[in-house]
Amino acid sequence: MLTVYKAQAGQLTAEPHDPKKPLPATAVWLDLISPTQEEDHAVEQYVGVSVPTPEDMAEIEASSRLYVEDDARYMTATVIAGVESDKAGLVNVSFILTGDRLVTVRHGEPRVIDLYIQRICKQTKGPTKGDTILFGMLEAVIDRTADIIEKVGAEIDETSLRVFDLHQGRVRAKKDYMALLRKIGRKGDLLSMARESLVSLSRMVGFLSVAYDKGRGASAKRAQLIVMRRDADSLRDHVSYLSDKVMFLLDAIVGMVTIEQNDVMKIFSIVSVILMPPTLIASTYGMNFRNMPELEQWWGYPAALVVMLASAVLPFMYFRLKRWL
Repeated sequence: MLTVYKAQAGQLTAEPHDPKKPLPATAVWLDLISPTQEEDHAVEQYVGVSVPTPEDMAEIEASSRLYVEDDARYMTATVIAGVESDKAGLVNVSFILTGDRLVTVRHGEPRVIDLYIQRICKQTKGPTKGDTILFGMLEAVIDRTADIIEKVGAEIDETSLRVFDLHQGRVRAKKDYMALLRKIGRKGDLLSMARESLVSLSRMVGFLSVAYDKGRGASAKRAQLIVMRRDADSLRDHVSYLSDKVMFLLDAIVGMVTIEQNDVMKIFSIVSVILMPPTLIASTYGMNFRNMPELEQWWGYPAALVVMLASAVLPFMYFRLKRWL
């Protein structure tokens, strides 16, 4: 799908592209979403630059994501998408800045870009140049990533309280460790996506800064880029802190599971030790030797039961005295 954004009376307006009509000369932003070959060709003919393919956008080398070709700046960033539906993923978005026009290519629909489009199209005096649209979009993506990180941090704190609130007096509270591990694992994946997104945004902002070293109005735009890069770097530091906390929680849960398993094995071991003397006494009287005079006495059977009971109670009392139980 190709959407054309035109500047009219200081306001940005959107209209779907009609393949039967040429692209308007007043277009300042061409937004390609999973484009067809015909739409790619129309944009290439209009702006005079090639549109990157999904394979080109998936390249991880910095030289393949950030470069200049035919006086056009090609930049590819990674944006988080699908957080609201619990199916979070990463979408590669390519930005092509050529003159005062902006071309974006994406094979997904991150909600942050859609919200940004709705906001700027409602403004009576919105951005009407490609670079100002790009700057606003970058700020929106960084702000959205910050919101996601804040939400993840709050959920990690909540999970931490659940992990370390496993005991209430002498009664062990039942907790679903598998559910906790799955929840923490999902938060770790989301933090990893946020880190990857912030790294790509920080590199892209640094690449853009080079284009505004000189020129009229370049100082203000460069200052804006410096603020964006500083925000992205600070968010990366916070993501590292939260990732360390996630690893600590994972280790803590595994340690608690191990402790509970050891407690269960300890109980089995103690029960085995308690039952060992009565079993030994019972097996002794089951050997059927002829010369066992107590077997012929009336008190033999009760005495054997009392000895077995005492041999079980005494180890139990000893274990309680040693606080092993």
